[in-house]
Amino acid sequence: MICGSCLRDNRIAATLIAQGKDVVLIPLYTPIRTDEVAVPTKKVYFGGISVFLEQKSALFRHLPRAVTRVLDAPGLIRRVSKWAGKTDAADLGALTVSMLKGENGPQRRELDELIDGLRSIKPDIIHLPDLMFVGVAGALKAAFGVPILCTLSGEDIFLDQLSEPYKSQCFDLIREHAGNLDGYVAVTHYFAEHSAAHFSLPRDRIHVVPMGVRVGDFQRASPPDSPFTIGYLARICPEKGLHQLCEAFTLLRKQRRNCRLRVAGYLGARDQTYFDDIDRQMKRDHPVDCFDLVGEVDLKGKVDFLQSLHVLSVPTMYREAKGFYVLEVMACGVPVVQPRHGSFPELVEATGGGLLYDPTGPQALATAIAKLMDDESLRNRLGENGYRAVREKFTDDLMAERTWALCKRYVADACEHPILSHGL
Repeated sequence: MICGSCLRDNRIAATLIAQGKDVVLIPLYTPIRTDEVAVPTKKVYFGGISVFLEQKSALFRHLPRAVTRVLDAPGLIRRVSKWAGKTDAADLGALTVSMLKGENGPQRRELDELIDGLRSIKPDIIHLPDLMFVGVAGALKAAFGVPILCTLSGEDIFLDQLSEPYKSQCFDLIREHAGNLDGYVAVTHYFAEHSAAHFSLPRDRIHVVPMGVRVGDFQRASPPDSPFTIGYLARICPEKGLHQLCEAFTLLRKQRRNCRLRVAGYLGARDQTYFDDIDRQMKRDHPVDCFDLVGEVDLKGKVDFLQSLHVLSVPTMYREAKGFYVLEVMACGVPVVQPRHGSFPELVEATGGGLLYDPTGPQALATAIAKLMDDESLRNRLGENGYRAVREKFTDDLMAERTWALCKRYVADACEHPILSHGL
């Protein structure tokens, strides 16, 4: 699926490359999926099929690499990944533990191949995508002697769902290997604080680099006055709270309000039954033109979708670490209505581009949306606030500049300490 982390990582790399910086974006597990031009290398390291088979079979770990390398072909991984949505995080405990063991786990061969690939790049600094890869940091440090950074990207949602004893083992391994990391990057202050407490990480080494979008891709929305259009742009799953938004929408319709709901986002096989139940309920309770499933969208489709909205809400059931879509919709001058938890209070406060509600149920959400329906001047003001704030504070250029400055700082510090810089 297209996810916020892939969008962010690709946008940072693409912007820095466009600025003439020497950056290489390397996909891990699966090819990067994004709704814009992707800039990663074609080769996928720690290919998801190989990682899975190495976990399941000791025999596979000893097959010649020339035989198994075909499984890392991006096209094959993409096809097989279509079934990955059927797998629950709770069932992946043993594999997650193995990955966190790094060179001591069954995927040692994948780590060796990554190190071999990086030798041709000769990196000055390495930036890992999330804490699930902290187990490889020690081996990378030993091989290259360069600073190792790691993005904090919402790992708690996945790790907290694991069953015991795997969950405890994962947290223990993260604490054990965290000393091999020089620093961390969080995209919000909320998740920086949460990660420090949740994973026992040193708060003074967690840096906040806010997300940014390429604002030139987004134009101001101009939806027709009627019907009032409510949007949802996120993965379609229980965790993202689409059912809550549908219940709030039903309450608004019962008040005889002329509104419709448009839904865009990836729907995986695991969540098909969840959506089918929602779809059946919505078709039973509302006219057919009141509920519109757009599905997963490319960049043009996303912009067209956002421009059709009066308001957007993704009422997540969990505490969101990022909320990349909040900035995208604000870049179109569309206000948001979000629950008062996770990253949302921080984003709304920084932009003035939306309303927050206490997540006590669909009635609270419906009341907040109704407020914008009834007050056009408030809706326009919030939309304008978000439109301006994203262009002033949350651009891809700013995100890339802050990322590059942080990397330069760590590389400079490493050069002052030869024990860290013998690989430069």
